[in-house]
Amino acid sequence: MNYSPTCFFSSRATVSAARVGRQTLSLLACVALSSCASNAINRAPASAHEPWRPTESQASAGLDISPPDLSGFSIPSVPALAQVDSGPDLDTSRPLQLPELIDIAQRENPQTRQAWNRARQAALATGMVEATFLPMLSANVIGGYQRTSQPLPLQVGGYRNLDTDISGTVPAVALGWLLFDFGQREALLEGASQLSFAANVLFNAAHQKVIRDVTDQFYQYNTARMRTKLAREALANQRKVERAVRDKLDAGVATSIELSLVRQAVAQAKLNLVDNEGLERNAYLGLMSALGVPPTTQLNIAPVQTRALPVATDPITSERMQQALAQRPDLVAAYAAVKAAKANVKAAEAEFLPKVYLGAVAANSRISFDVRGLPGLSQTATSSGVLLGVTMPIFDGGLRQARLRDAEIEVDEAQQALRTQRRDALREMVAAETVLRSALQSFEAATELVSTAQTTYDASFDAYRSGVGTLTTVTEATTDLLEARQARADAYNAAMAAAANLAFVMGRMTTPRSSWLRSP
Repeated sequence: MNYSPTCFFSSRATVSAARVGRQTLSLLACVALSSCASNAINRAPASAHEPWRPTESQASAGLDISPPDLSGFSIPSVPALAQVDSGPDLDTSRPLQLPELIDIAQRENPQTRQAWNRARQAALATGMVEATFLPMLSANVIGGYQRTSQPLPLQVGGYRNLDTDISGTVPAVALGWLLFDFGQREALLEGASQLSFAANVLFNAAHQKVIRDVTDQFYQYNTARMRTKLAREALANQRKVERAVRDKLDAGVATSIELSLVRQAVAQAKLNLVDNEGLERNAYLGLMSALGVPPTTQLNIAPVQTRALPVATDPITSERMQQALAQRPDLVAAYAAVKAAKANVKAAEAEFLPKVYLGAVAANSRISFDVRGLPGLSQTATSSGVLLGVTMPIFDGGLRQARLRDAEIEVDEAQQALRTQRRDALREMVAAETVLRSALQSFEAATELVSTAQTTYDASFDAYRSGVGTLTTVTEATTDLLEARQARADAYNAAMAAAANLAFVMGRMTTPRSSWLRSP
């Protein structure tokens, strides 16, 4: 057989060209794939001082946004967010007392549900640790198929290749069981149990905080509402003085200067009323936020039930402080965190010790073997085995030592946090008791001030109307009476709120109550 040199080199050139083409395509594919990662920077803003604009791909692949019609640094709108929560169906036909408001907050405030979810997650974490004490059983199925083709040196029976097919399946049941680990799982379970206990304690603490927040906002709202009422009454008093000035002016015994002064006083009273009405609206929004309902909710809030206030109390005794420290939720949870951290140290120490485990497997395999031109073969086999093993860590580059050191640091951090919280708790108790005593003393002083200011106002108004007093005296007396009445209302509500806060820091705010101030 003759070979043509031209044909030989042509064949080699063709093979070489094909090889170069494949290499070029591979190189281009790698370049294209590498450029995809670097091109992702185009999704970010193009400049640090220019607005970002979403592209069509970003608008369609991410959020369901409306067609962008943007200016400046505005962002595209998301229609799915354009929903105003209507809130729960609440009774607005009657005034709601403080215990009823607290009940609404405990059902609607998201803080209580979040604390509940955290407590449930901590409980599930305990169950997951408990599951490690049990054997793990798994079912596995492995299947496969393989076909090979091998050229024969000689043609046999019209076949130039030897084709073989192998297929099979192996279903198996495997069991793994950690028998002994020198108390590591017990330590992990102890830590998880302590954290679950702390989460349950903090769940109750979340409800106590909701009770305190609603109580505080309730008194703040009533303070703002009372100030608005007093400002309205002060405006009425100024208008009463204005009518008296007009009557005297008509009688020829007053001057235009007096009329201008009283008009100024009326305008100032109007401004004061507008300011207090705005503060009342803001206080109402704060109360709705504490309740956990939408700010558009319209509720009929009952006024504070007036009651006699006791005199200023003596300082808190050491015995009461000790009782409070033992029942404050934050301290109880912090103490549980210390015990959990110590349990983690035990678990880290167990990493240095061996573990004993048990393994078992039961399998049934079926394999088929087929060679073209020959009868097919199949084989079924079963196997089972039990293994008992011991593993002992020898060297891990200091990983276990680092974990142990980290766990010991966590213990120290938890202990320091507990000490800090205990010190802060004592400070909060003393401060809350001081605020309550100051509020009660302020109420006593303001009550006496209101009595004297009322007497001064009545006398000055009667004197002016009789022609023996001055307008300046009447105006000042009206202003002083307003300030005295506002001071008494502020002190009263401050005392009620301070009593509630004292109950909270003492760990006694466990149920809704209309008042936390003891009667005399």
